[in-house]
Amino acid sequence: MDWNHYRFTSVWDLPAAPDTVYAALEGAEDYPRWWPQVREVTPVDDTSATTRFRSFLPYDLVVTVRQSRRDPASRILQAAMTGDLEGWVRWTVTAHDGGSRVLYEQEAVVRKRLLRRLAVPGRLVFRANHTLMMRAGRRGLAAWLQGV
Repeated sequence: MDWNHYRFTSVWDLPAAPDTVYAALEGAEDYPRWWPQVREVTPVDDTSATTRFRSFLPYDLVVTVRQSRRDPASRILQAAMTGDLEGWVRWTVTAHDGGSRVLYEQEAVVRKRLLRRLAVPGRLVFRANHTLMMRAGRRGLAAWLQGV
């Protein structure tokens, strides 16, 4: 087992129309406004940005995200990640119970040296940290969408 390899899945049910949710997720430059752990998004060009995020644990992760799929008709956004994490991330938005269901999927290998050294003893804590970040993201997006 590679202790530095992670696969995450989260499901967010939101009371907003799928196209509205997709549009919010498409606007990555706004993530720091509604997702507390996304501290910074700096565009590199039309399809990529450098992001800095920090959850409960006291370390930052810096990742360059490059869009690999943008499909408004299917409401799928996917990007490749390099930097402290290498892998991919995908958002899929569907209609659900008069609102939306968002499926978040991520597969990544940790490249940040400190986290690699702490891979075995820290794995459960790192997973819990990610879970807390995703919960805050869902709450933040729900609040953001009320103002849209």
